[in-house]
Amino acid sequence: MEFPNEWTQKEFLQNKKKLEAEGVKVLLIDTILAPIDNADTVLYNPFELRNEPQGSVFVFYCDTGKATLNRLKEFKAKFPKHHCISLKGGRGYWRENMMVFDE
Repeated sequence: MEFPNEWTQKEFLQNKKKLEAEGVKVLLIDTILAPIDNADTVLYNPFELRNEPQGSVFVFYCDTGKATLNRLKEFKAKFPKHHCISLKGGRGYWRENMMVFDE
């Protein structure tokens, strides 16, 4: 799978479901110490994240998505064995009740 620089919330939810069914771990990573309600988030900790399985997908978020998109090059350099993506719109555009269903 080819990974873009950004995923919307809908793309995140759809791809997480698909990739985890294939055995790929997908993590939503909090870079601002503000967890998203009703979402399984992981606090940004480079030391811990390096221990995640090779090929895991890290989706970083901030308040608007701009800071994580600007820092994406840094994240990719820090985690070369993982796929790094920014959450488009960040925490501000997250919709608590959005769900994806099988088609």
